[in-house]
Amino acid sequence: MSKRPEKAPSQRQLRVGEEIRHALSDVLERGEVRDPGLGDRPVTVTEVRVSPDLRHATAFVMPLGGADGAAVAKVVGALSRAAPFLRHRVSERVRLRFAPELAFRADETFAEAERIDSLLTNPRVARDIKGDKSGRGS
Repeated sequence: MSKRPEKAPSQRQLRVGEEIRHALSDVLERGEVRDPGLGDRPVTVTEVRVSPDLRHATAFVMPLGGADGAAVAKVVGALSRAAPFLRHRVSERVRLRFAPELAFRADETFAEAERIDSLLTNPRVARDIKGDKSGRGS
């Protein structure tokens, strides 16, 4: 059995996700969340994906300036513990029929971009890219 492809998010989902991202960023910027897992580390909310029924939102976060895996896990844990508080704050700023349940995940896009960049700068790959100017394989 094949899995059905995911539908692209609707304009409403994208718009609500962006509003939630702004609201979360504002709350975190003001330092309203007091959790030892966050410390004084600023957190970047890179994206918020909202379910089609707008009842669940997943926020992708990263400590500002990047960090190792343990620090990212601490930040995600702290935000997960503060999710009910953040949900309340978001509901004050974003007017929806239901306040969405918030989930937090580490944003892996920066690590993936770094991995791809390191692959492209690998001497063997760079040689292949420079050697094949015609667009055809060897």
